[in-house]
Amino acid sequence: MKLLVSGCLIAASTAILAGCSSSETAKPAATQTVQAHVVESVQQTAPTTIRATGTLHARESATISAQVVGRIQQVLVREGDNVKAGQTLAVLDDATMRAGLAQAQAAVAAAENQQAAAQSSATLAASTLVRYKQLQAQKSVSPQEMDEVTQRAAAAAQSVDALRKQTDAAKAQEASAQAMLSYTRLHAPFAGVITARMADPGTLAAPGVPVLQIDSSGPLRLEATVDESAISAVNRGMKLQVNVSGAQSASITGTVAEIVPAADPTSHTFLIKIDLPQSAQLHAGMYGTADIATGTRQAILAPRSAIVLRGSLPVAYVLDSNGIAQLRYVTLGATHDKLVEVLSGISQGEKLVDDPADRDLAGKRIEVQP
Repeated sequence: MKLLVSGCLIAASTAILAGCSSSETAKPAATQTVQAHVVESVQQTAPTTIRATGTLHARESATISAQVVGRIQQVLVREGDNVKAGQTLAVLDDATMRAGLAQAQAAVAAAENQQAAAQSSATLAASTLVRYKQLQAQKSVSPQEMDEVTQRAAAAAQSVDALRKQTDAAKAQEASAQAMLSYTRLHAPFAGVITARMADPGTLAAPGVPVLQIDSSGPLRLEATVDESAISAVNRGMKLQVNVSGAQSASITGTVAEIVPAADPTSHTFLIKIDLPQSAQLHAGMYGTADIATGTRQAILAPRSAIVLRGSLPVAYVLDSNGIAQLRYVTLGATHDKLVEVLSGISQGEKLVDDPADRDLAGKRIEVQP
């Protein structure tokens, strides 16, 4: 009985094992295939550059403030308004200035009247002196009478001269009052756009207190700082590649227009001004950088279209020997037209997925699309 039972158990076990061995072996999931354009990283001679950083400014900028003390009656413009050269921007209370001008004009009129009366007296005294000289030749007047007539003529001439000077002084006061009255109108010094309005009607304006800020129309310039160790590589008129944060243009070519000759004693940097081409994408206050070449070196370059952002980090999809895309984080350097320098993450000759956009291609087989 025991042998029979054991035999049965062995037979059953054998049957179970046979059944297990007959089941199919599990197959791994197939790799998904995706079509995409593929580009290749290259090693090229690239310029050694330093990066100058700065801010965009208008080529001309002015702060508008009053030249006299007065309460603002009107502010005729707001931020963003385009204005012409000479256009009235704000008006101050001019009652006091007008009263001063009227007083000066009255003083001029009175001085001119006095001068005219004195001129008549001087003319009469001069003609009288001529007649007395004729009588003196005929010995018909005494020496005393002749002296009196001569002195009266000289005094009349001196009175005319003095009143002429008074009239000139009164006219100068009138011109000053007219100028003071003109100061109650604030005008645009050049054509441009209003970038700031710092005062409203009712505010007391005074010399040196800003009322408006105006920037000239037209192309902007990048004002950037360059370390003193690299300033020798910068020359007026040289072309520099400029990148502006917030502008859609990948790269802008600027021209060095000015190099401030004195360095900042604190930061030991020089200020350079780079003229930029006209562009609706550029606005004063934007942050910008300029790359200044100081030599050459070997660098790994990849098409900028193969680099995308995941979060805030640049990445690229690199194909392995089996054509499987691998996600790699990369460190980028300077841009060179449509190429960007890759400091780490990609080697020479590696194949990259071009323009992956938002697709998740990691682990997928890439079928090269023509």
